[in-house]
Amino acid sequence: MTVTQRRGRRIMMSQDELDAFLAEQRTCRVATVSADGRPHISPLWFCWDGTALWLYSLTRSRRWAELRRDPRIAVVVDDGHDYGELRGVELSGEAVPVGEEPRTGVSCPELDTPERMFAAKYFGLDAMPHDGRHAWLRLVPEAIRSWDFRKMPQG
Repeated sequence: MTVTQRRGRRIMMSQDELDAFLAEQRTCRVATVSADGRPHISPLWFCWDGTALWLYSLTRSRRWAELRRDPRIAVVVDDGHDYGELRGVELSGEAVPVGEEPRTGVSCPELDTPERMFAAKYFGLDAMPHDGRHAWLRLVPEAIRSWDFRKMPQG
């Protein structure tokens, strides 16, 4: 993972801040590339394990079809209302499917941690409920850019 941020280093998040931010936020915006080269952006739930962003996506979605054709992806997670409160993270790289498609719960040790995290975060459960319509995408970011405007001098 490469932090490519040159400008705005004063307002970028530390690794601990980034991990805490991604743990508390619930919705990301996923950008994929359509067949004609146009961007497609859609909201999605996610979890972050400190190394990878895990996305639980409908397999019969435009997003899934686009990522199967072209795995390049950019994801933004942001928060804040007033200008001085704005903060966020952009992660980019390639999305890789993990586990069966769609996911039905067949044993997949690689999914043990993200499924436990996701189930607790979104459903308040210890185990992941599977609906046979979603599957997992893993994004190990090639680049991460972050910002936290609360770090800017006030006044």
